[in-house]
Amino acid sequence: MSTVRFLHAADLHLDSAFEGLRAGKAVIRRGEQRQLLQRMAALVQREQLQFVLLSGDLLDSDLSYAETGEALCACLRQMAVPVFIAPGNHDYYSTRSPYARLALPENVHIFKKNEIESVLLPDLGLRVYGAAFTAKDSPALLPGFHAAHEEGVLQVLCLHGEVTKQDSPYAPIHEEELAQSGLHYAALGHIHKASGLQKAGNTWYSWPGCPEGRGFDEAGEKTVNLVSLNEADCQVQRVSIALRRYECLDVNVTGVDPLLAIHSQLGDNTAQDIYRITLTGEVDTPPDLNRLQLNISDLFYALQLRDETRLRRDVWEKAGEDSLRGLFLKKLRAAYDAADSAERRQLVEQAARWGLAALDHREEVIVHDDF
Repeated sequence: MSTVRFLHAADLHLDSAFEGLRAGKAVIRRGEQRQLLQRMAALVQREQLQFVLLSGDLLDSDLSYAETGEALCACLRQMAVPVFIAPGNHDYYSTRSPYARLALPENVHIFKKNEIESVLLPDLGLRVYGAAFTAKDSPALLPGFHAAHEEGVLQVLCLHGEVTKQDSPYAPIHEEELAQSGLHYAALGHIHKASGLQKAGNTWYSWPGCPEGRGFDEAGEKTVNLVSLNEADCQVQRVSIALRRYECLDVNVTGVDPLLAIHSQLGDNTAQDIYRITLTGEVDTPPDLNRLQLNISDLFYALQLRDETRLRRDVWEKAGEDSLRGLFLKKLRAAYDAADSAERRQLVEQAARWGLAALDHREEVIVHDDF
């Protein structure tokens, strides 16, 4: 049985809203998402892959733009190899879904039923099983399933679903079912963080995660899977085709100028990426986030700053002054000393910070969410 090489991708979520970005940049990002399709097609051609498994949620909803449908069809046609699509909970198949309206090229097979079906590709020595979400949820589809042994034929599955020990509305899969399935490889989707190559019994499986992040909950490197499979072995190479990354960076500014501290921790190539920088540590005065934003925003495609620093304990040194500041701090110090937990003391310190910032005509906390 020869080795086959193929692309396994999922969870593109084309036409995502990008609600964390300003309207203009959200439009740009949706256009850039469509460019993912071109890069996937180029990868298939460059690596001379033999087929493609797309395990659902290619679209974020059934309200996709016409340009996205056109780009998707063009990408699939350009791949020029068999492509299998297993619609997920966001792009579930129905007579009203974009998949039903699009003129998909002849090399594409889309699974349309909420039950396991298969397609034999004799030239590749391959049988591809798959199923579709036909609503926003799906029952478990693998209980009792077993791929019949066929001499010289690899058995693979393309499915949107999560491997879990718990009940789930999203086509839950149990490792025991995979171990008893008779499959050589299960190409899964739904979870946005890549799993790496896993094995249950004699069945290899993985989910590639999303190929490009859409928010800080999808930070870091995002990839698709380039899979080499034969009867005895499986290898997965994670390949990045993303244009931008979301990154979260914590910067301790204790005893250091915040601007210098940020620069010392930044990599060389940040201009393409979207950063959330959180300042931590102990400070004498609250960081001036507006000043920082003005000085470093050009280093990123978009930037969010957060201040989680804490004032040094000597914040209370003027609590005895005969002044508004002194009276304010004296009252809060009493609350601090009476606090019955570290969490309560932290809240009192934060209240002191806000109050002192107001007295000094500073903006204590600025969260730049609307970028």
